[in-house]
Amino acid sequence: MKESPIRGLGLRALLWLPLSFFFWFYFASPLVWPVVKLAKLGLVTLWPDLFSDVVQNGHSMEVTTHLLVNQVAPDGRSGIGELVLVQNPLLYGYSLPLFSGLAMATPISARTRLAHFAVALSVIWIAQALGVVAEAFKMIAFNSGAAGANAITNAGISPDVIALGYQFGYLILPAVVPVALWLGLNRKFIDSLVHPDEEPSGRGAGPSAGTQE
Repeated sequence: MKESPIRGLGLRALLWLPLSFFFWFYFASPLVWPVVKLAKLGLVTLWPDLFSDVVQNGHSMEVTTHLLVNQVAPDGRSGIGELVLVQNPLLYGYSLPLFSGLAMATPISARTRLAHFAVALSVIWIAQALGVVAEAFKMIAFNSGAAGANAITNAGISPDVIALGYQFGYLILPAVVPVALWLGLNRKFIDSLVHPDEEPSGRGAGPSAGTQE
């Protein structure tokens, strides 16, 4: 019995996933750098009254706010300082290894695959930045006590919008973006899976091309 091409694609994608996740985590710091820059551009530029700086620390990021809170130093002394939010952008970036597994399993040329990765990286970085921006607002609004809630109210931002944005960026975008990208970038290949017996008009039967250009 002839093997289903869809089943074969799924098996190849599963085989590529472990390696994709390994390289994604191994190169986490450089892959997070564009996300941190995008998040800083959005937070500090659009909401300068709430945020003062965003810096990268390895594969994590630190968001400095203008919110003053009580802090305890390592020597036990307490004082007032600016609230610093520590975030992990990787929580929003697993779209990349998921897309990588699908892209590596798809029978396309190396040149086309590189072009697909270039497009995917740009879109995934933007989606990842939206996730960490939403989390920053969520941490201020819901995890920083009354001072954080008041700061969000003074900024004119609805807590319901923050909650919705956080759930969308954390639960939906990382899972949907890689599949949507792969579907959009490989329409010809997908058509060949859905209609395997159709042949291009004006051409006779012949050996199938091994790759999609």
